[in-house]
Parts: sequence; C-alpha cells; structure tokens
Amino acid sequence: MTRYQHLAALLAQRIEQGLYQNGERLPSVRALSQEHGVSISTVQQAYHVLESQQLILPQPRSGYYVAPRKAHPPVPGLTRPAQRPVEISQWDSVRELFNPNPERNLYNLGGGGPDVSQSSVKPLWKSLTRFCQRQDLRILNYGNMYGVPELCEQIARLALDSDCQLAAEDIVITTGCQEALFTALRTLCREGDIVAVESPTFPGTLQTLRGLGIKVVEIPTDAVTGISLEALQLALEQWPIKAVMLVPSCNNPLGFYMPDARKKALIVLAQQFDIAIIEDDAYGELAYEYPRPRTIKSFDNDGRVLLCSSFSKSVAPGLRVGWIAPGRYLERVLHTKYTSTGYAVTHTQLAVAEFIRQGHYQPHVRRMRAYYKSNLDTFTCWVRRYFPCGICVSRPQGGFLMWIEFPETFDTLRLNSLLRQSGIQIASGSLFSASGKYRNCMRVHYGLPLTDEMQQMLRVIGEQAERLLHEDTVSDH
Repeated sequence: MTRYQHLAALLAQRIEQGLYQNGERLPSVRALSQEHGVSISTVQQAYHVLESQQLILPQPRSGYYVAPRKAHPPVPGLTRPAQRPVEISQWDSVRELFNPNPERNLYNLGGGGPDVSQSSVKPLWKSLTRFCQRQDLRILNYGNMYGVPELCEQIARLALDSDCQLAAEDIVITTGCQEALFTALRTLCREGDIVAVESPTFPGTLQTLRGLGIKVVEIPTDAVTGISLEALQLALEQWPIKAVMLVPSCNNPLGFYMPDARKKALIVLAQQFDIAIIEDDAYGELAYEYPRPRTIKSFDNDGRVLLCSSFSKSVAPGLRVGWIAPGRYLERVLHTKYTSTGYAVTHTQLAVAEFIRQGHYQPHVRRMRAYYKSNLDTFTCWVRRYFPCGICVSRPQGGFLMWIEFPETFDTLRLNSLLRQSGIQIASGSLFSASGKYRNCMRVHYGLPLTDEMQQMLRVIGEQAERLLHEDTVSDH
C-alpha cells in the first residue's frame, strides 16, 4: 500500500470505530499533513479515496465531513437447527460453488481462498524452484508415512503459539486439511454413526460426512462464543454420538473465537461422554489479535482431541500441505492414511519447511493478519452502506469470511440466481447446513484485494437484495 492508501485506511478505521462521528468535521489537510508527517498531496489523495468510498463529504470552503451512515447491523443470534440426526444433501450446490463452470465467467464472492499474490510469498516460490533445480531425489521418491521430518518439527514449534505441546512424532502430514478431517472421521466412525457439528458449519465437513455415510446432529451455535455446550450435552444424552467436529478459532463461517473457558468445558463434556473431538484449526493462525487463540488440543490431557490444520489458508491452498495431531488415535490414523493416499507430496513439504525455518512464515502471517483486518474494516463499511436495513452481520475475529443474515423469509438462492446474470456468485447459507437451513443467510469473502470492481459488486448485491425484499413486502400485502 502507498502512503495515501495507508492514511485512507487509518481514517476509514477511525470512522468505523466511531472516533469520528456522523456529520463531524475532519481535521484539515494541513493538520493531517503535520500529524502524520506526509505531504499535503498525500492527504488530499487519501481524502479523495474516502470520498470515492462515500465515507466523507466535501463542503466548499469548510473542509471534509463524515458522511451520514446507517447504524452498524447487529450480530446474528443463536442458530436454531433441527437437533436430530439427519442425512446430508446439498452436493450439487457445493460442487457448483467450489468448482464453477469456467464458461460462466463468474466472480466467486462465496469462496474461501487466501490472497496468494502478496510479496511475502516470494521466498516460497524460491524454495519450490530451488528443490527442483537441485534435482533433489526426495521429491521423486516415496516419503515418510508421517511426512517430511523437517516439516513435522517446524509444525511442532509453531504449535507453541497456541499453547499446544507437540512433538514431531505426534504429527502426520496430509494432503491439505480436508484429508486430515477425512482421515480423522474414517478413523473414528463407521457408516451409520452420528457426529455432532456446529451449525452453520463448513460445507467440506458436511460433504466428507456424507461421503462416509455418517449422519449429523447440528448443534446451535452463537456468532460470538461458538457451539452451545448446553445443547451439545442434551444431544449427547439423547443420541449415540461418536465425536464432535468444530472450528473454534476464527470459525468458518461465523468468524468467532470460542472462549478458553468454553474450550475447557468442552473437554470435560467429551470426557464425561467418552467421545472424541475433531478440531479444525485451518484459520487459527489468521487471528487478528496476538497471541493467537489457544487450541482445544492445548487443554487435552488424555489424547481425545484430533487437531487438524493446514497451510492452505495461512499461505497457499495449492501447496496441499496439511496435518493432523491425532493423540491416542495415532496408530489408527497412520493405518487409515496408508490405505488411502499413503504419502503426501514431498516437494511442497520440503519447500514449506524451508519457508518456516528461514524465518519467512511468521512475517508473512503477521502481514496477512493486518491485511485481512484492514480489508474487513473497508468491507464492513461497504456492506453497511449498500445492503438493506434489517440484516445481521458477523464480527469476524480472524480470517477473511463474513456471514450475513437477512430477514427470515429472504431467499439467498434466489438472490444468487439473479447475481449470476451480473457475473457474481455468493455462497448461500443453505450449503452450511445438513438440512438446508439458513436460506436467508450467505457467506462472503473479503480476502482478495478490495478494488473498485469489488466495491461495485457489493453495490449490485445490495441493490438486488433490496429489490427482492421489496418484492416480498409487496407480495405479502
């Protein structure tokens, strides 16, 4: 970012936080120039950016003022899924979202990939190239069943940031986090078994359960504190649940951190009913605050937590480097992995290990945390400006995903159909439920550069949503 972009982002954040109120006069160009040690032209460019974003309004011979804005939408309330074992559907819609027809040329605002164009990824490119240029025979041979030892050692060191004590021998490398989750489920469950999940939850989790013939009980989840332990306990008392599967840190799609006290209470509950916990920590490294949240695994004293993660969200999904720390289930996980993929790709493992060992990973993650947080501030302003009143919006604490809830009768599948005509695709909330709930919700992605084109897409989504709401109101009368 240039100086004027940094200044514009700072001022936008102050407006968002209410430090500058609606209608308040902003500091003069000269005052800001002196305060931040930048040129007058830099301040003028920053003000022009904010004006184009409709955050401020110029008044002739008077200066700039904060533009009138809508009130910040409330956070979604506790979800109310059907709390009984159900079979999972939605595959066709999930396939369309994550593998769209290229002929349709859609901009996918519902996806979940990181921005891999950042300069802090360049050392990784060099590592990938270097191992090929050396003609390192390890990248053409079978590897270790656990994975490349150097990478396991680096992951164990990184785990200390989440207060998790792991040895390299506790870790098994997988082909992304999706394989880690699949391996955990296939290790623990058989066809017809029941697993408890947060609701809403990641579609990949649901489709993995579907592929294994496992039923799910969806547990009510709060957009601030996470899964309802009270509802989970009731479900455990009623059904023979084998495991609970959740994303407690920078949750997908709601973005919350589960408080440490509730993580501890979940461990106690799992011990009481003797079930396993499958913890998906793919987004945990992208928490906006540091130190990052503790994992549930860090409270685990009897090995019942299977911790799954990857570098797909923190670095790049194309690496296909994930891992699982399965605790007491290590031998069974190794056997399950042997009978499926066997060994993970060595080349990318070696490159990631070198990327971490040479000190590039932590600066990259710090950069991405700040980048996604800045994007969130701007994206939230756009949503508030362009979307209709009466919505609820999540407050992500990390990552790059936002959950938006419309009035109960609203249909985001219908909205998505209209948006496709404008070359835009969103993720309808129904994909995040085994029973197709949350049709009035959607998940959007703010991890890529927030260009003028992106702002225009948000405007189009808001206009189409307003139109549908108006049509619903007219039809009701």
